Amino acid sequence: MSFAAQPSNGGSRILVLVAGLLGAAGVALSAAAAHRGGAFTGTAANFLLMHAPVFLAVGLAGGGRCLRIASLMLLVGLLLFCGDLLARDFLGSRLFPMSAPIGGTLLIAGWVAIAVSALWRPRP
Repeated sequence: MSFAAQPSNGGSRILVLVAGLLGAAGVALSAAAAHRGGAFTGTAANFLLMHAPVFLAVGLAGGGRCLRIASLMLLVGLLLFCGDLLARDFLGSRLFPMSAPIGGTLLIAGWVAIAVSALWRPRP
């Protein structure tokens, strides 16, 4: 067994942990949406599943500061956006006013930050 792909530091390990939790939550919510219905639950599941590989990639690649900030933006965006959608289906109300739009905006900003990280030159 090779340990080359294992994350090397605490921050990387946390990102891999987040990836696993998001993936597991996405699969569980997909099952919930299939069995009990709920368009919002299905959408939240899709968002969690499509973003989980990002955290895995950044965690395993040991991305720089810009990628870590982008990951944090994505995580907060996912929590707000998906949290609001799930609150609508399971609680019958919103998480708080503007939580989904704020979360969606953070998701967009996180993806833009990932793009910027390709151009970012770390200080020597």
